[in-house]
Amino acid sequence: MSLDKVIIALDFPQADEALSFLDRIEGQIDFVKIGMELFYSEGPSLLKSIKGRGLKIFLDLKMHDIPMTVTKASKVLAQHKVDMINVHAAGGIEMMRQACQAYKEVHPEGMMIAVTQLTSTSQEMLNNELGVTAQLADNVIHYAKNAQIAGLDGVVCSAWETKKIKEEINSKFLCVTPGIRLNQANIHDQKRVKSPGEALSEGSDYLVMGREITLADRPLEILREVEKDINKRI
Repeated sequence: MSLDKVIIALDFPQADEALSFLDRIEGQIDFVKIGMELFYSEGPSLLKSIKGRGLKIFLDLKMHDIPMTVTKASKVLAQHKVDMINVHAAGGIEMMRQACQAYKEVHPEGMMIAVTQLTSTSQEMLNNELGVTAQLADNVIHYAKNAQIAGLDGVVCSAWETKKIKEEINSKFLCVTPGIRLNQANIHDQKRVKSPGEALSEGSDYLVMGREITLADRPLEILREVEKDINKRI
């Protein structure tokens, strides 16, 4: 099993740091994630630089607003030909549907997915802070079903929920899972984590991995460990 299912989160504040890291792992991965900090700092020019390296991009901006605003933003992002973008499922079916239609009209090959619940969300937080009385897993499934109704390609979810999502919707509905750790004693601000092999065994289609690799002194060695973990379990 190669690393084609791994998306490296380029959680750097500036382009030079992100590009320098990519130089260190050149040829090892083909999919990266650009989040809010880096995109807001560098803008669309960075997308062009990374696409020029032959890499696929997941632009992780988690859009959530009224339908018209998200729809217009999706159309703009589609012009950059990034491979995957996302919205918050909490924005509702109509917001997701309009945004997806606008995105696909410009970039039909692109994927739009919806964030269900962040992997930093615990059951206590969901109930006591967000005011949602459902069980966390049930809420994630509900949001995933809404995303499917809206015509999206899949969702961002914890690897703890992927198996149920595949059963409740269908096996081709994408599950992109952050919260992936080789060393589960060092989970930073994540609450629901699994190893790379465990996540793929549960049905994850893409694994988002960041600091465990990007902050490593020897990132290539960590990538080899990721590959071993995947091959051991799949």
